[in-house]
Amino acid sequence: MADTDLQTILVVDDNPDNIDVLSGILRPQYKVKASVSGKLALRIAGGKQKPDLILLDIMMPEMDGYQVCEQLKANPITRDIPVIFVTAKSEAEDERRGFELGAVDYITKPVSMPIVLARIRTHLALYDQQRELAAKVKQRTEEIEETRHEIIKRLGRAAEYKDNETGMHVIRMSYYARFLAERIGAAPEWVELLFYAAPMHDIGKIGIPDHVLLKEGRLNEDEWRIMQKHVEYGADILGNHDSELLSLAREVALTHHEKWDGSGYPNGLKGEEIPLSGRIVAIADVFDALTSTRPYKKAWSDEEVITFLNEQAGKHFDPALVPEFLACMPQVLKIKAQFSD
Repeated sequence: MADTDLQTILVVDDNPDNIDVLSGILRPQYKVKASVSGKLALRIAGGKQKPDLILLDIMMPEMDGYQVCEQLKANPITRDIPVIFVTAKSEAEDERRGFELGAVDYITKPVSMPIVLARIRTHLALYDQQRELAAKVKQRTEEIEETRHEIIKRLGRAAEYKDNETGMHVIRMSYYARFLAERIGAAPEWVELLFYAAPMHDIGKIGIPDHVLLKEGRLNEDEWRIMQKHVEYGADILGNHDSELLSLAREVALTHHEKWDGSGYPNGLKGEEIPLSGRIVAIADVFDALTSTRPYKKAWSDEEVITFLNEQAGKHFDPALVPEFLACMPQVLKIKAQFSD
C-alpha cells in the first residue's frame, strides 16, 4: 500500500524514546507524525493534512495533554479527531477527566503492541463510520433543503401565474434583493434566507378575486381595498412557524408595500419600523415591475426607473438603500437580461 493511502497517526509525547516506541509499533500499518510539545501538536492537527487519530501523552511541560485535548475539542477544525491518551497516570480520576475532555480511550504505559494496535483499529473504524454517516446526513439535508427551496420558489411563481406577471418576475427580483442585501453587508446566512423568501412576497394574490386582480383599468376605491388585502392573505398563507425561512417570507409578504414615509400598507409603518427585509424587497419588486411589460402598461426604460427610485428615496423607499441598489446596477442588468420574459 502506498504511503499516501495509509491513515495518519499523530504521536504527541515530550519524551523522544516514547515516540520511537510507538512509531515502531505503528509504522508498518500507518503513516506516523510526531510532536514533542502540545503547541506543535495543535499546529499539526489543524494543518491541511489532519491526522486520523492522535495518541496524546498527559504529563508534558508548558502544556499538558489535558490542555491540548481541551483545545483540540474547542476547535471546529480538529474537534472530531479521535484522541487516545497514552500515559503512566492510571488513576480512575485521571481517566474520568480525560473522557470528560473528549478523549475516546486511555492506554497506560508501558504500552503493549497488541493493545495499541487493537484500540487504534477500533477507533479509526468508528471514526470512519462517523465521517461516512455525517457525509450521508449532510447530503440528505442538502437534498431536503434543495427540495424545500424549489417548492417555495414554485409557490411564489404560482401567485404570478394568477396575476398578469410571469414566473420570471419572482426570479429576477429575488436576485435583486440578494444583490442589495450583500451590498449592505448583511450576514451571508440572512442574505440566502432572503433570496429564498423573496419569491413569496405576493403569494397572497392567490386570494384576490380575478375581477380585481386582472382588471386592466384603474382600480376604484373598493377594488383597491380588496387588492391591498393580498399582503395579509400572504401572511396568513405562510402562517407562524419556527422555520427561519418561512418566518422571513411572512415578514416580506406583510411589509413589502409599506413606505418609508408611512403612507404604505397594511399598517402604515414608517422608516425603520419597516423590517429591513421589507425595505429591500420593496425596491427590488418595484424596479422589476416598472422595467417589465404588462398587458396594462409598457416597460419603463432603466433610466426612467433609476430617476424614479432617486425621486422616491425618503418617500417610498429607504433613502440609504436606494444608492446602494443603484450601485448594484451592473449585476441587476445582467440578471434582467438573463431571465427576460
